[in-house]
Amino acid sequence: MEIRQLSPETVNRIAAGEVVERPASVVKELVENAIDAGATEIEVVTVSGGLALIRVSDNGSGMNRQDLVLCVERHATSKLSEDDLFAIQTLGFRGEALPSIGAIAQLEILSRAHGAEDAFSIVVDRGAKEGPKPAAGNTGTRVEVRDLFANVPARLKFMKSERAENQAVSDVVKRLAMAHADVGFAVATGERTGLRLPREDAGPEGLLKRLGRIMGREFMADALAIAGARETVSVSGFAGLPTLHRPNTVQQFLFVNGRPVKDKLLIGAVRGAYGDLIPRGRHPLLALFVTLPPAEVDVNVHPAKLEVRFRDAGRVRSLIVNALAAALHAAGHRASAGGGAATLAELKPNIVPFERPVGRAPTYSNAAPNISHGLAEAMQAPFEAFASPSADTSASVEPVAEECLDRPLGAARAQLHETYIVAQTRDSVIIVDQHAAHERLVYERMKAMLAAGGVARQGLLIPAVIELSDEEAAALGDKAEELAELGLVLEPFGAGAVAVREVPALLGETDVTGLVKDLASDITGDGEGLALKERLEAVCATLACYGSVRAGRRLTAQEMNALLRDMEATPYSGQCNHGRPTYVELKLTDIERLFGRR
Repeated sequence: MEIRQLSPETVNRIAAGEVVERPASVVKELVENAIDAGATEIEVVTVSGGLALIRVSDNGSGMNRQDLVLCVERHATSKLSEDDLFAIQTLGFRGEALPSIGAIAQLEILSRAHGAEDAFSIVVDRGAKEGPKPAAGNTGTRVEVRDLFANVPARLKFMKSERAENQAVSDVVKRLAMAHADVGFAVATGERTGLRLPREDAGPEGLLKRLGRIMGREFMADALAIAGARETVSVSGFAGLPTLHRPNTVQQFLFVNGRPVKDKLLIGAVRGAYGDLIPRGRHPLLALFVTLPPAEVDVNVHPAKLEVRFRDAGRVRSLIVNALAAALHAAGHRASAGGGAATLAELKPNIVPFERPVGRAPTYSNAAPNISHGLAEAMQAPFEAFASPSADTSASVEPVAEECLDRPLGAARAQLHETYIVAQTRDSVIIVDQHAAHERLVYERMKAMLAAGGVARQGLLIPAVIELSDEEAAALGDKAEELAELGLVLEPFGAGAVAVREVPALLGETDVTGLVKDLASDITGDGEGLALKERLEAVCATLACYGSVRAGRRLTAQEMNALLRDMEATPYSGQCNHGRPTYVELKLTDIERLFGRR
């Protein structure tokens, strides 16, 4: 077959296919150009999901007549001072975006350079150039893209609904807005403004406000500041508490030198840092910003600039893991603020305000109320009629230690249903799940013992023989050495059975049979896919569950307060081994609003 040179039009369409996948791709390229031009306000307008019109306006440095001519030529860029592709200091660099867009749409650019008296415009209609010519415009640049893919009908078949394309545009702008909190953004889809992000101050506080507007107030309330550096690489940003998680990684964002990227490195690093703090199949919320010299990262590995390649990926991953782990450890017993809000939301619909019958005026009397008509009538009587309480209404007969009220988890006041501890601070009420809280405490102690060389054991007077399936008995036998490190000593006992001779001392009196059967189920279910550390942590979690204070056990005031103090001193005690919160905090101000007192 004869080899021939492709026409410039075909070459431009091929380039456009690499750069422009959908309307959101166009928005990404144009917004990046606006940010690189130093814009502080950027407006994006789309019609019909961006297929009919995309307009991006900014107040950046703008372009003069000569630059306007060059910007629509292939491989022309202002973002490389020299021909060094490893010295990328900007978001865009390929020099193909504008000519590629002009090859598959009608492209019009109007720009006025900073300090210039005149503005100029140029049009590229499916590769045909017209202009530049004088125009009226403010300092900055306005780019309009009309009838996208009109000359590439095959590509139109792959477009999604207008709503889906608008959402993709919004997502692109949100990602760029996270990395540039000092830039204001507005996105209008059709007739309404779908997104408006005002400029924020530079610094962590401004960044958190921007992230809160995009990721939600819940993230803003539960965010932990992340900071770490090693040699020439640094990481910063915010990550959510372990109790704040989602079923997917949609709310995990990674930025490299201000560029939003999608990288498997982040997912692996996050999994390593959060480890056993969140349930399997759930993912925390975070936004991390990695900064390093341009020469140490290759941003030219993907046409749409969504992927990067690090020169030393191991160092970057280690830095992310350590920075996240340090922030999580420093958070201590802190639990998600959303727990209290969710509790109040559940309570509020059940509170029915009392309504006095229309036309009936209140009556007051100094006589004692007649309760013969029933409880409802007595409840409506004025409180002044009751000379004194009919019973001791105090929650606890023991005095509250003043110093305990100033502790993060306060002083224990009562136990409800032999399961929940009610504690009091000076400005809140705290409800603790005693089993979940003690489970985390036992688990952390076992991990500390394991790291120090092994878990202390206690021998059983009579070995416990547990019958299992052949597969489960064999699996436990294969893991006998690992289980011994955790304080559980067992050995095969004939076909389909094991004999347990020692158990972890932390467990005290426990259901050995139930424990071993649960361990056998966990080990056979996990198979060999988990690393040794993860298998040990999973076994530790099961052991801790059996060694913790069970629901239904009555605790004394001293025991309840001791549990609260242990929680305050133990990292990660805000969630149990299964990722559920161990306590919720209800602020007095919120409770007062609940009852209409505020």
